[in-house]
Amino acid sequence: MSHAYLVGNITVKSPGKWAEYTRQVPGTLQPWGAELVFRGKQVAALAGASPHADIVVIRFPDLAALNQWFTSPAYQALIPLREEAADVVLLSYQG
Repeated sequence: MSHAYLVGNITVKSPGKWAEYTRQVPGTLQPWGAELVFRGKQVAALAGASPHADIVVIRFPDLAALNQWFTSPAYQALIPLREEAADVVLLSYQG
């Protein structure tokens, strides 16, 4: 069984709203067996350019769990706050 990963590339617009959003996300992950792998700030672009300064990586047991989390009412309710707080690109990967 291969895991699925959510990678978020982030540019924060409102630090206060972003902090509120990031406080609420972990509770939406628990039912899907997901775990935060990494959250950080870009130090340097070693090849190419990245328009986003922040990143998050979340591991899910499988792609179905990732997709079910994303479409869950609990996470969908947070999307308006996320959109106010930051410009975010969310990508899913399987590995």
